[in-house]
Amino acid sequence: MKNILLLVHDDAGQESRLQAALDLTRALDGHLECLSALPLPMVVGPAGGDGVVMMVAEERAEEAAHKARIEPRLAAEGINWSWVESSGYLPTCLFDAARIADLVVLNRRLERSDPIDMRYFATNVLSHTRALVVAVADTCEGFEAAGKALIAWDGSERAMATVQRAVPLLALAEAVKVVQVGDLDSSAIPMEDLATYLSRRGIRAEIESIADEGSIAVSVRLAAEKFGASYIVMGAYGHHPMREALFGGVTRAMLTACSLPMVLGH
Repeated sequence: MKNILLLVHDDAGQESRLQAALDLTRALDGHLECLSALPLPMVVGPAGGDGVVMMVAEERAEEAAHKARIEPRLAAEGINWSWVESSGYLPTCLFDAARIADLVVLNRRLERSDPIDMRYFATNVLSHTRALVVAVADTCEGFEAAGKALIAWDGSERAMATVQRAVPLLALAEAVKVVQVGDLDSSAIPMEDLATYLSRRGIRAEIESIADEGSIAVSVRLAAEKFGASYIVMGAYGHHPMREALFGGVTRAMLTACSLPMVLGH
C-alpha cells in the first residue's frame, strides 16, 4: 500500500483531502501522486470558439495558481510526491489515475449538488478499480493511522476484500475492533474467521456483535464513538451504486451519519 492518489482542486474539501493524504503517505512511507485535472467545457452546436478558449485559459490560470500554493507545502512535508496534470472529463481523469493507486483520498459532500461531485467520483473509483477510497469530511483535520480502527463487518466478499487490501494500514493501528450489527445469514463469512485471518498477519482484533439501534449506520457510528475509533473500514455498496444513490443504503447512510474518515472498498 504505497501509491496514494490525491485529487487536487480548489474546492471546499481540498484542505481536508490534503491533510489526510499527507498523514497517510507519512504513515505508510508511500508516494503521494497529486492529480490536477482540468475539466474541459462541453460545447453544444456551432457556438463556442473564442468563448471556449477564454474559459479554458481561465481554468488553466486558476489551476496554475492553485499549484503554486500547494507545491511549497508539499516540498516542506518531507514525503515522496509527484504532480500529474490531466485534462478532460473529470471522473475519467480520476479513474485512469486510480487504476494504479492503492488508496484514493476524496472528500464527501452529500447535502448539496456540487460541480465537483465527490460521491460520484468515489462510486466510479470503487466500481472500476481495486483501489480503496479514503472518504473524509470537509471538517477532517487529518488521518490518525496509529489510532484505533473499527471494521464494520457484514460477512460479504466485498468486506473481506476491503480488509485484505487494508491490512498494511490496519497493522499500524493501536487497536482494531470488528463490529457486526445483528445476525448474518448462513452464507456470510463469520467475524471469528476474519479475526483469525488478521491474527495470522500480526493484527489482534477484538470482535463484537451489537444490536441494531434503528439503522446499521447509526449502530456502527455509536460503536465507533464508544470505541474511540479514528477511522472505519467497510465494504461499500452492497447493491448497485445507482440503486443506493436513488433509494439509500448503508454506504450512503454511513457517509452522511459519521464524520470519521472511512476506508471503503468494493
